[in-house]
Amino acid sequence: MATFVSKMRIPVVIPYKPINPKTRLSCILTDEERQNFAYMMLRDVVDAVKDAGCFPLILATAPVELDDVPVQILEEGLNETINGFCEGNDDPLAIVMADLALADRSSIISLLTSGGDLAIAPGRGGGTNAIYVRSAKTFKAQYYGMSYEKHVKYGNDNSLMIKIIDSFRLYCDIDEQDDLIEVFIHNQGHSRDWLVGHGFEIAMKKSRIGVKRPGFSLSD
Repeated sequence: MATFVSKMRIPVVIPYKPINPKTRLSCILTDEERQNFAYMMLRDVVDAVKDAGCFPLILATAPVELDDVPVQILEEGLNETINGFCEGNDDPLAIVMADLALADRSSIISLLTSGGDLAIAPGRGGGTNAIYVRSAKTFKAQYYGMSYEKHVKYGNDNSLMIKIIDSFRLYCDIDEQDDLIEVFIHNQGHSRDWLVGHGFEIAMKKSRIGVKRPGFSLSD
C-alpha cells in the first residue's frame, strides 16, 4: 500500500502561521523563538509528508520559504481556501497541521491508507489534526471550534465511509510547555534539535517528567 501512495503523489496541504505562532508557549519562549520553533515543527511535518511519498503544499498566513516546497498565501479563511482546492477536484487530498512535530512516515501513511472515503485524525479538545479525503470534491472543511465533530457529522450526512485514525503521533499537537516533553521523547528531527540547542532539558518531577530551561528568563 505504501508503494501505491508513493505513486499517487497525494497532495498534502499544511496550514501554517509564521507570525506570532504558538502563543501558549510564551511562558518559555520569546516571540522570535516561538516563530523559529514553529518553523522547525513545520520542517518535521514536511519531512514526514515527503517520506510518505506525498507532495507537500504549505498554506501560510504570511510569506515563508522552505527548500523547494510550494507556498500559497492564505488570502481567505482556512475553510474557504481548502474548499477552493476541493471544488471540482476528484483526486485525493490530505490536510495535516504544521504543529504535529511527532508525525512520521508511518503515521502519514496510516492516514492515507485507511480505506475510508474520509479519514480523520482527531486532536485534543475536539480539534482535527489531519484529514484524508479520497475524492476532494466530496469534502467541505469545517475547521475551528469542535471541528472533529463537525467533520464527522459532515461525513455522515454525505454518506461517506469514515475512518477514525487512532495515532498518537497525529493526535499530539505541540501547543503548551508540557507538550515539549513529547518532542524530547518521540522526535528525532529538527524540533528536538532546536530545543536541545536552546538549553532545554528533561526535568524529573514528582509524578511525571517535563522540560526545563535552566537560566532562562523572558526578562533577559
